[in-house]
Amino acid sequence: MQNLDKTNNSFNKNFNLVVLGQIISILGSSLLRFGLSTYILDITGRADIFATLYAISNIPLLLSPIGGAIADRFNRRNLMVIFDFMSSIIILIFICLFSTINDSIVLIGIIMILLSIISCMYQPTVQASIPLIVNEKDLEQANGIVNGIGALSSMFAPVLGGLLYGLIGLKMLLIISCVAFFLSAVMEMFIYIPFNKRDFNGDIVMTIVNDMKKGFSYVVKQPYISKAMILAASLNLFLTPFLLVGIQYILRVTMHSSNNMYGIGIGIIEFSSVLGALSIGLFAKKMKMNTLYRWLMLISILMIPMAISISPSMLRLGYYPSFILLFICIIPIAMSMTIITVFVLTIVQKQTPNELLGKVMATITAVSQCVAPVGQIMHGKLFEVFSLKVYIPIICMFIIMLLISVLAKYLYKNEIS
Repeated sequence: MQNLDKTNNSFNKNFNLVVLGQIISILGSSLLRFGLSTYILDITGRADIFATLYAISNIPLLLSPIGGAIADRFNRRNLMVIFDFMSSIIILIFICLFSTINDSIVLIGIIMILLSIISCMYQPTVQASIPLIVNEKDLEQANGIVNGIGALSSMFAPVLGGLLYGLIGLKMLLIISCVAFFLSAVMEMFIYIPFNKRDFNGDIVMTIVNDMKKGFSYVVKQPYISKAMILAASLNLFLTPFLLVGIQYILRVTMHSSNNMYGIGIGIIEFSSVLGALSIGLFAKKMKMNTLYRWLMLISILMIPMAISISPSMLRLGYYPSFILLFICIIPIAMSMTIITVFVLTIVQKQTPNELLGKVMATITAVSQCVAPVGQIMHGKLFEVFSLKVYIPIICMFIIMLLISVLAKYLYKNEIS
């Protein structure tokens, strides 16, 4: 009860500091991803190389259950501080190496993998902390704000990154990202998150391993979690890689967007995520698990005009008509993705005990991320093969999302919460 009182009394301060720390951290991370991905596309001009490298860098996310077990055992505030400090140091080392090896794709891949390892530890810690610093009735809104503010930071990063990348190059983006992680770590030192120290049964390694087993066992026995993982895995195999790899390829290679327009395009996607996250309060009370398939069906239908936007006849009309029609479709797709994610995430948080929350959230992340590298490589190859007919992969996405909506209708037909 004492910890609960402290949480209520310091709710505004702690939640605001978490959000502010996320803004700084995600801004630095987004600048880094934008700079490195643009640099790789510029020096290779190939979507398959970019997608393969991006996929490999995401493989460490399969270690998320370890991060979840650590988050449930140690002080979550301290973990957040340590992870951001480590990210800042890694980027600083990369800046020094980049001065002498500025064309090494392998070096970029190594740095992205290291940062991905830290991310797989960091994200379960943040996700498990939110229910401890807000009341349960405010959890959906809090998750929406955290996701929305994070997307807002990511939105400004591509716009700012497009300007900086063209004006001062990748090295300055690296420096800004390094400073952002450092500032985030300093900010997080002032956060209070309730923590009850638990005894270790034997050495630390065996304790973490046993905790992971308990978390996995709990996940397997809970139908609402297994269904959430199936849905997340389906989206991470097809839709998320499409937005990450496909849209960037379309903007940069198919449409030959300038640095500014490329940054604006990625920024619009992030802004759409902001709108979706911040509007979750409007939809949460009316949303039900057994109607999620309608949102997925909407995404499927929007793929049709999106394919038209990059057809040869449309591209002959000029850059801006194609760009506008493309993003008329992307905006509601990105909004819907965020709304679905926040809603399902909140349901899982509400039904999971605190001592298992980190492991459960991490397990969902790990399982869904298992298929992400496959999806990224698949989309890279697909867009490379149909580089002159990029509307074909989008038509394929229309069919796939239609099938996923049918799957969701079947999975959640008996769920009304």
